[in-house]
Amino acid sequence: MDYHHQTSLVPCGQDKYISKNELLLHLKTYNLYYEGQNLQLRHREEEDEFIVEGLLNISWGLRRPIRLQMQDDNERIRPPPSSSSWHSGCNLGAQGTILKPLTMPNIPISEVDALPESDQTLSPTDSRGLKSLQEDTPQLMRTRSDVGVRRRGNVRTPSDQRRIRRHRFSINGHFYNHKTSVFTPAYGSITNVRINSTMTTPQVLKLLLNKFKIENSAEEFALYVVHTSGEKQKLKNTDYPLIARILQGPCEQVSKVFLMEKDQVEEVTYDVAQYIKFEMPVLKSFIQKLQEEEDREVKKLMRKYTVLRLMIRQRLEEIAETPATI
Repeated sequence: MDYHHQTSLVPCGQDKYISKNELLLHLKTYNLYYEGQNLQLRHREEEDEFIVEGLLNISWGLRRPIRLQMQDDNERIRPPPSSSSWHSGCNLGAQGTILKPLTMPNIPISEVDALPESDQTLSPTDSRGLKSLQEDTPQLMRTRSDVGVRRRGNVRTPSDQRRIRRHRFSINGHFYNHKTSVFTPAYGSITNVRINSTMTTPQVLKLLLNKFKIENSAEEFALYVVHTSGEKQKLKNTDYPLIARILQGPCEQVSKVFLMEKDQVEEVTYDVAQYIKFEMPVLKSFIQKLQEEEDREVKKLMRKYTVLRLMIRQRLEEIAETPATI
């Protein structure tokens, strides 16, 4: 990747920009950290716009259950209604629709039934006649078992296979089923989405929910950058999550991007985060120290203004005692 010197600006939020050269330095560090892994990012320029693209790791931080969509419409291939005989399903398509009668497929025969005990051999002309006779007969040839032939009714077409492949992803191995369609992903478990640096926070949220076919609205959630110190920074709707991840650095032991509920999480500033992990007695001692410092400052201010008030009164008395001059 060519990290050449460039001086133009790249947007990283509303009214926030970063020089392309500085972003490329961060990107170089990011890719060195993930060298040899699929989390490396690529960049390109399109119509004078600098674009970074790749996978973004997002951790689940939900406290309430989410709802998965029902099975996608007509995605599953229905088997024939009856499996008592090969003929019961031979005229049904993948979705149970009636198809036009088809000729019996030519199936290679590796072993055929023995001919009647006779020393006579068939000539080529007799073989062709026998073949045409077999094609006209309504009975099923004993070339495969009925079970093997019935299985052809469940063969998926290429379009069906493509739909099933893109059907849905699992959330840590959890797919939809009627008993567990409402569930809570394990806290801290990681997923990822492929995005680029021009996608805003709402766009990334919708992409993530669509990947797992989640019914909940994207308006219920938000993305947070959570630091190990306890600091929580909510990404605004105008922010670009991939740019934010690059600027935070690649190490997820320092900070992670979490998907959380909007109404369940409050932002925690860096100043407050410094005290979060302390025990309660330690925090109480901090409060006591702050209270003492506040009392000292209040007393200092009271003395200052008391002295100023006395000086003003003294000056007023001097002016009153001085005779008026014409």
